[in-house]
Amino acid sequence: MATPSAGPAPIRVAVIAFDGISPFHLSVPCLVFGEEYTPEGAPRYRVQVCSATPGVLRTSAGFGLAVAHGLGALRRADIVVVPSWRSDLAPAPAALLSALRAARRRGARIVGLCLGAFVLAEAGLLDGRRASTHWALAHAFARRYPQVRLQPEVLYVEDGAVLTSAGTAAAIDCCLHLLRQQHGAEAANRAARRMVVAPHRQGGQAQYIEQPVAPAPQGDRLAPLIAWLGRHAHQPHTLAELAERARMSPRTLTRRFRQATGTTVVRWLQGQRLALAQRLLEGSSRSIEAVAQDAGYGSAVALRQHFASALGVSPQAWRRQFRGPVRAD
Repeated sequence: MATPSAGPAPIRVAVIAFDGISPFHLSVPCLVFGEEYTPEGAPRYRVQVCSATPGVLRTSAGFGLAVAHGLGALRRADIVVVPSWRSDLAPAPAALLSALRAARRRGARIVGLCLGAFVLAEAGLLDGRRASTHWALAHAFARRYPQVRLQPEVLYVEDGAVLTSAGTAAAIDCCLHLLRQQHGAEAANRAARRMVVAPHRQGGQAQYIEQPVAPAPQGDRLAPLIAWLGRHAHQPHTLAELAERARMSPRTLTRRFRQATGTTVVRWLQGQRLALAQRLLEGSSRSIEAVAQDAGYGSAVALRQHFASALGVSPQAWRRQFRGPVRAD
């Protein structure tokens, strides 16, 4: 009798800790990758927390953190994550910078979350690349690393095999984006449900909202509109029609929508349609043309253009990579 296949080996993830690290920032990649399993119960990732100075490290919350692994873990990692950095922007240890460069030369994907982008830039891994970091220190980043094409207004940026993100929740978005790329939309949605966060926010979405939005009062007209749009994203919409539905002027709708979501109506709809197309490609046998129609793109040509622009692959390539159990149509 043939022995059942053990399946692919887990993807190895090295997460860099340092003295004074925020427990939240450290937990983000550990939660997203460390608790992800196949339907058969096998771990998809093997996460190791490591440090240039292994041992007991202090955290910003006042408790200690025992880190057993040194930078040797980077020599075997498929993904290396720098989840943050010191708020005083102190130089990173030379050994860490050297290990990051070696990991990138070996082919590992390198991720700098929040202030971790400063470490990647210091290592020279962002030279000539697009990058993001926390908006509050964007000016300091731009002054220190003028050779980096900083995009301070976005949630996360992928440029080749190097990814960077803004702070806090955007780090979750960036890690979910990577999980989505490697294991498909359903895996990312499952992880998001587990953490009770939004399953997908496009990297180009605004980092923060200029005016904090108070809880919507009873009878607020925007919240029902957004909920309705989410259910009807596949249909064509005009700003005038949506404004009429919300009983406000197009100008007011545009302003209120950006305040509530951090992006425009058009870009929000594009993100919803892209996510819907990904799910249809992964979970159904419908043709590319039918998926394009069902997701609101109108034609396979338009769907291919949006996939190429947003994801760098064709819809057919996405389906081949992430095809899961297919439902009957």
